[in-house]
Amino acid sequence: MLNIEKYKVAGEIKLANYSTSIVHDYSKDELEKELKDLGKKLGKFQDVMYAHNKYGVLIILQGMDAAGKDGLVSAVFGQFNPRGSTVSSFKKPSNLELKHDYLWRHNLALPERGKFAIFNRSHYENVLVTRVNPEYLLNENLPDILKPEDADEAFWEKRFKQIKRFEKHIAQNGTIVLKFFLNVSKDEQKKRLLDRLNDKEKHWKFAEGDLKTRSQWTEYMTCYEDAINKTSKDYAPWFVIPSDDKLTARYLTASIIHQEMKKYKDIDEPTLSKSELALFEDYRKELNKD
Repeated sequence: MLNIEKYKVAGEIKLANYSTSIVHDYSKDELEKELKDLGKKLGKFQDVMYAHNKYGVLIILQGMDAAGKDGLVSAVFGQFNPRGSTVSSFKKPSNLELKHDYLWRHNLALPERGKFAIFNRSHYENVLVTRVNPEYLLNENLPDILKPEDADEAFWEKRFKQIKRFEKHIAQNGTIVLKFFLNVSKDEQKKRLLDRLNDKEKHWKFAEGDLKTRSQWTEYMTCYEDAINKTSKDYAPWFVIPSDDKLTARYLTASIIHQEMKKYKDIDEPTLSKSELALFEDYRKELNKD
């Protein structure tokens, strides 16, 4: 079912050419079983990676409201040892965060060696939300942005370069970076937002701001496309995931992460020397004396 190259962004793309759904022969039960198996394999990989202690993994999830990011995090990473992963959700910056550059809070949440860090939304909000709503930039108190109109194309190009340098730097220092755009249709988003309004148990998920963002759909798609085209690199690739069906999106994302991890042949459990192994017999004897 899965051909990674079909979803990986290797050149300039048009999001309009990417389907938000795919046809496959898997039943729901089969997909759930495959997803559970992949979760176990990824959890085992993280255990080995923790012992290896040379790499961290950064998973970036982006998408419109109700694209399925929260559910995907739980489904794909729910079987990890709790010590092995962290999840960060980047909402509106706090007053403290606004006193630093826009990448500061993301730097703080980067994965330790041996761990996965999942960014549910990320530093890309700074070339998405603020680009669609440039008045938000004024909150950053930047020296050269005194009014929204000051954020011209040169400003955004500079910010894209900063993001690429940031990702290249962490990749060169042992962080594996994988970025996923959950591509949901406007019609499916409408269904999910109405579901939040109609189901009391989901009321907490709905925010009035979701309607404003939805009204800016075209602008957001333009900015997403530009961001993906400008920042999908070998060291930090983007994958466009059809997400109208949540279970399929979760399976595809887990499969891609698993296949990408398998490329790292040097990640293995550390081996002990003969002299170290020889000491184990002494340790056993010591323990058995109790």
